[in-house]
Amino acid sequence: MKRRLQEILLVLSGLGLLHASLFTDLCLRYVKEGMRPILIASGVVLLLLGVAEAWSHRGPAGGDEHGERHEHGGHDGDGHGHGHDHSTVPRVAWLLFLPALSLLVYAPPALGAYTASRERPKAVAEQRHFDPLPATSPVPMTLSDFTSRAQQDSKQSIKGRSIQMTGFVTPGKQGDSWYLTRIIISCCAADAQSVKVQIYGSQILPANTWVSVTGTWHPGGTLGTRSASAALDARTVKKIARPVNGYTDDLPLIPS
Repeated sequence: MKRRLQEILLVLSGLGLLHASLFTDLCLRYVKEGMRPILIASGVVLLLLGVAEAWSHRGPAGGDEHGERHEHGGHDGDGHGHGHDHSTVPRVAWLLFLPALSLLVYAPPALGAYTASRERPKAVAEQRHFDPLPATSPVPMTLSDFTSRAQQDSKQSIKGRSIQMTGFVTPGKQGDSWYLTRIIISCCAADAQSVKVQIYGSQILPANTWVSVTGTWHPGGTLGTRSASAALDARTVKKIARPVNGYTDDLPLIPS
């Protein structure tokens, strides 16, 4: 029974990893895209190990249990074994079924507004040079670039420009605004950080709703200095589908 449990756990874990990384995009809820090949390889290895373990112990019924009962034991002169019985499965081993099985039947939700509302926004990197913005209107922009330009661009390139950004809704503490949010991960969900832009002038949608927002910089502080607010006066807010990989701060691909 002990070996049978090991085989089942290996096979379940392997199938779960392959389900999350090869047959679906569920793994992108927890790790970055670059980790997918490693997860696929791990799933294949676990599956093969489980199959190989089962194949190597094929034999008459009860053969495995007999071997496990005596592999650590000894015999006295009368032929009676005094070893320990190792055929019983440790209770804690059954708990391993839960994470293995969850990979197949239940996928925990992606990080979202709950996480973002409980941590400080990701600090934007120091930047001295900013490329000129394109002449298009609205200008597609990432949340990080918008924040950097608002607080560090001495040329005030976003002043008076119509900006378009995408992200999900995080409710604000004040009733007249909410946050357009992106969660960024370096490796996995454990190191996630959020970047947020406060949105004014629009009805607050339910938390975690993905939207495309078009508007202009909301005056607050002095543009081009650290006192400037990373905020937008919304002109239009459109619901969009969640990107396959929502853990990046990408340019919006949704046409206005």
